Amino acid sequence: MPVAKNLLKILACPKCKGDIEERDMFIVCKSCKLAYPVLDGDVPDMLIEDAWKLEEARKRRFKHSLKL
Repeated sequence: MPVAKNLLKILACPKCKGDIEERDMFIVCKSCKLAYPVLDGDVPDMLIEDAWKLEEARKRRFKHSLKL
């Protein structure tokens, strides 16, 4: 189950406050080049310290095995 569309509309990158987009199991900020994991299919983890570098998420094809 993806992140709810109404939630995506109000979310912003916590680091730069920029626009984000959902990409498989991550929410991505292209400005900061950070990828925030989405846990259990629909819970975005928007903590800066939990974010992955965008390149790492790309290497893993935007997939992870993290759980709540």
